Amino acid sequence: MDLFIRDNQFWLLRFLQKKLNLHCHYDAQDLSQDTFIRALTSSIDLFEVKEPRAYLATIANRLIIDKARRKRIEQAYLEAHSDIVQEYAPSCEEMLEMMQKLEALSRLLEGLADKPRRVFLMARLDGLKYQEIAQELNISVSMVQKHIAQTLLHCHSQLLD
Repeated sequence: MDLFIRDNQFWLLRFLQKKLNLHCHYDAQDLSQDTFIRALTSSIDLFEVKEPRAYLATIANRLIIDKARRKRIEQAYLEAHSDIVQEYAPSCEEMLEMMQKLEALSRLLEGLADKPRRVFLMARLDGLKYQEIAQELNISVSMVQKHIAQTLLHCHSQLLD
């Protein structure tokens, strides 16, 4: 394992710095470490990987996507709550819990078509009624119901996997 890391560590750092235009060496080191942790804890035998750099690049790209998704979720959360009166400021624990729930929901809805996802989020997060969603998206109420059902089935199948 040490040889695998030694042979690819410098390459992975350079790859991440170029990919992300990182000027801060520490960010690339963090992502590099996370990549190696994922590689070493996966069920794949690293000695049988024919293209270790391609394998590491795939893992690193997935981590970059996860990080970007998390950042978008955090930004959306902060924007949505920026207009809340300062009287109610959630604790750090509450914010962390909310972010974790939103991230889990995001992963759960992954792979779902855009329209059913939007309908579901409008109903569950925005609290809109089916009629309001239908008017907003210019679709029928029965189509809203169909999208909700499709999303629930998708979530159920994701949870079973």
